[in-house]
Amino acid sequence: MNGYKIANPTVLARIGREDPGFIDHVVNKKADIIRVYLPPDANTLLSVTDHCLRSRDYVNVIGAGKQPELQWLDMDSAFKHCTAGLGIWAWASNDAGGDPDVVMACAGDVPTLETLAAVEILRQHFPELRVRVINVVDLMTLQPPSEHPHGLSDKDFDVLFTKNKPIIFAFHGYPWLIHRLTYRRTNHQNLHVRGYKEEGTATTPFDMALRNDLDRFHLVGDVIDHVSSLGSRAAYAKQFLRDKLLDHKNYIHKHG
Repeated sequence: MNGYKIANPTVLARIGREDPGFIDHVVNKKADIIRVYLPPDANTLLSVTDHCLRSRDYVNVIGAGKQPELQWLDMDSAFKHCTAGLGIWAWASNDAGGDPDVVMACAGDVPTLETLAAVEILRQHFPELRVRVINVVDLMTLQPPSEHPHGLSDKDFDVLFTKNKPIIFAFHGYPWLIHRLTYRRTNHQNLHVRGYKEEGTATTPFDMALRNDLDRFHLVGDVIDHVSSLGSRAAYAKQFLRDKLLDHKNYIHKHG
């Protein structure tokens, strides 16, 4: 670059069907310089972008969509959430004061929307189910601190994600990256990741999610499959999910 040093390269990427492996490529680089952020709404995007533009000597990657989206956090909450890098969304959870039956984790705008929609469906069918919702903005917090400066300690990770409860993780890229970042964690064996798997083409955002099994109905199905206490009570909910998937498929064929 003609002898000049790029002090603060920041990439704002629309990471979708075009190249979801871009995140994987960046994570392969030295932990001292790379940062990956997946803000779920406009306020978290503002907070992350402000932070990245003020930083120096890092390669910052911000994944954001181009479609109008719901706003989940006010500016103050967004700043605190982005500073921590990840955290429980208490307003979307109902496990306060006890252990959750399942942890619903998400990273990325569309995965966050589908996760919260899945939680709403779970509330309707299983109101007694204790659900903890965790949103991840800074992807590198999933690694141990020995692997990345932003990594969450094992103790804090276990407190958030539990040591033995099922974790349903909706991710805006290839699922194996989440497994790669968390394989040393205590509860990795109970981690079930939904992400992009090379399905679909130019279509609606929801249809893309559905084609890759990242939609709300598949996420609810994962909860039913991995929370053993639901048992045969889940039969009607399973049938509801099946019918909804068929309705969507028929709608797409009819209306495009």
